[in-house]
Amino acid sequence: MGNYSITIEKTTCPKAKPADENKLGFGKIFTDHMFEVDYCTEKGWYNPRVLPFHNLELSPASMVFHYGQEMFEGLKAYKTADGRVLLFRPDCNIERANNSNRRLMIPQIPEDLFLEALKTIVKVDEDWIPTAEGTSLYIRPFVIATDPFLGVRPGDTYKFIIILSPSGAYYPEGLNPVKIWIEDEYVRAVKGGIGEAKTGGNYVASLAAQVKAHEAGYSQVLWLDGVERKYIEEVGAMNIFFKINGTVVTPMLNGSILPGVTRRSCIELCKDFGLPVEERKISVEELTEAARTGALEECWGSGTAAVISPVGHLRYEDEVFRIGDGGIGEVSQKLYDTVTGIQLGKLEDTKGWTVEVK
Repeated sequence: MGNYSITIEKTTCPKAKPADENKLGFGKIFTDHMFEVDYCTEKGWYNPRVLPFHNLELSPASMVFHYGQEMFEGLKAYKTADGRVLLFRPDCNIERANNSNRRLMIPQIPEDLFLEALKTIVKVDEDWIPTAEGTSLYIRPFVIATDPFLGVRPGDTYKFIIILSPSGAYYPEGLNPVKIWIEDEYVRAVKGGIGEAKTGGNYVASLAAQVKAHEAGYSQVLWLDGVERKYIEEVGAMNIFFKINGTVVTPMLNGSILPGVTRRSCIELCKDFGLPVEERKISVEELTEAARTGALEECWGSGTAAVISPVGHLRYEDEVFRIGDGGIGEVSQKLYDTVTGIQLGKLEDTKGWTVEVK
């Protein structure tokens, strides 16, 4: 692990764990500890440590508050029936984090430090990993610029932090099809911008449309490209897939779409299932025409939080389209069963996607 030595300070006041794992919600409860490491240009990353979960003390002038220089990631830890603790494709999250850092002018985090930090903090709070159906330990790594300076430039000092949250299913009602609102007023990102980075600015840009969609009874917003307002990009919290006349189609990565880890896994698995897969541009006109004619056989979102989210209805302008019979599609169900089966150790991991925490 390079020259890093992570110190561990255990809490003297452990919190009570949730009494009912079926009522965890998502992202509301936090474990006893957190990981923290500092950066400055003179020393690089230094003093990696696990500490009791605590509030941060930052200058009101810290650059993250004023110029938004921050990156975050999301992955999960799972406990198998035989008591092993597994991470799912953490190498992909580390790769994506450093790609985001590169775009945001945040220093690269050494891969060995990142992975050792993940393993160490999960091991320390291993007894917080829930085991009820659909639950997991959500892991949130993030970086913030901490310089007390008012001026637009990359920071010189940063904190890289990992917090953990025992979480229930992202959609508590279960793997039920959701309704998606295709947004035709606001845009989220443009090519050449920061759409491919996992940073708060992309998410705050989505809130106005999300509120509008929720008020109309829709779970998520499906974004069109920011230039022509013509091509499908991604859902607010997920990448998107369509099965059209037997072929799985997903928007190609173009610089304004987040390269999802679950997206990558779905593409590989669909190919394993013998399905033709196309990563390409797909216009909203092509999609709505496929929905009108019945060629659109299935639609689902993919992401770390929800894993697979079947889509039963799409709305665009004044039209609402029901997909298939409005229920869960065969491919959506098979992908969900396969991905979660590997994550939970119920299916053999023939791809080397899981990393055991020991």
